[in-house]
Amino acid sequence: MDKTRTQNKKNQRSFSRKKSFNQGKQNRSKASSKTFDPSVFIKKATSNEDSQYVASRLIPKLPVNKGIINNLIKKGYETPTQIQDKTLEPIMEGRNLIGIAHTGTGKTGAFLIPLINNLMNKKPASQVLVVAPTRELAVQTNNEFNSIAAGLKLYSNCLIGGTSVNADVRKLKKPSHFIIGTPGRLNDMVRQGAIKLKDFNTIVLDEFDRLLDMGFSQEINQLVDGMINRRQTILFAATNDNSQKQIINKLAADLVEVKVSNGNSTIDTVEQDVVKIKNGEKKIEVLLDMIRDETFEKVLVFAETKRWVSQICKHLRQSGVKADEIHSDKSQNYRSKALSSFKKQNIQVLVATDVAARGLDISEVSHVINYQQPNNMESYIHRIGRTGRAGKSGKAITFVN
Repeated sequence: MDKTRTQNKKNQRSFSRKKSFNQGKQNRSKASSKTFDPSVFIKKATSNEDSQYVASRLIPKLPVNKGIINNLIKKGYETPTQIQDKTLEPIMEGRNLIGIAHTGTGKTGAFLIPLINNLMNKKPASQVLVVAPTRELAVQTNNEFNSIAAGLKLYSNCLIGGTSVNADVRKLKKPSHFIIGTPGRLNDMVRQGAIKLKDFNTIVLDEFDRLLDMGFSQEINQLVDGMINRRQTILFAATNDNSQKQIINKLAADLVEVKVSNGNSTIDTVEQDVVKIKNGEKKIEVLLDMIRDETFEKVLVFAETKRWVSQICKHLRQSGVKADEIHSDKSQNYRSKALSSFKKQNIQVLVATDVAARGLDISEVSHVINYQQPNNMESYIHRIGRTGRAGKSGKAITFVN
């Protein structure tokens, strides 16, 4: 996520920031972490057949440009997902919208498909601004745009931290329909005059709950306030925090609400369980014993801090496990390569902070392991959402002391 994010005292009252969980040093820390009854991390999975949504129309019957339909078919899509089915017409009609749906249900396509359709045959001019909380999600959204808009003469720019500022300024000299990026870098471009916010009429806040909860309040306010010609505001997330309702109402009026999940429950297709760490038992040894099982084919391990992520990854490598790590201290190039290696299964285990918990589409993750209990349920929901995606089954395990 962007290192350029800031937070002022005024916004601290509106946008709460979660405390970090300093595992193993709680007795020396002044900040206490929230803990949960372990039973909240235990849940049987629902069968795929029971949880699968049956769309009323096929992809070829969607009321969008034929070129978009052809690209969706090339991607292997046969029917829209539930969130895509229910948000298509409202977004195409220019309505303000808030969409809540579990991870892996096609939220990115839900806003890209209708917005791309609305810009068909229009000259490239900065019209849609898509804001994502992490670099990885911004890059993934840009890749999805390129696949849906392939051959349609629609263009995008992706602007994220950890890359060359001068290169981004040069890229922006070529007009594009979509600007996709992280808050800090987008505001950098605004300050340099490379982006004119008054040119945009649509803003999409992807994973808006995270954007409004991780210190991006000032950047988001600056972007929204600068879009004086804004006509459409679109918000998507997997969780819905009632404490943010007042803030959301200030962002946009007359919001169409589309909820295909209640915003605070975990995914039905994920088998959830806990592993209790006994006194004197080494947690890293428990982890090693688990991932040596052949069923643990593609494992995503979450830890609360960058230091813990690096320590876990080091231990795994020393034990002969193919593993890598991603967190905010790693360069964007390093993070991209590690994520690519994990997707291609060149490594078995990816250890990460919550930078990997939001929106990343990583197929066939067999297990998600919480090395430490997450600090809040929103984080837990997003973490385990990396498995059991698109109706497939998955397993999530949380270590409990």
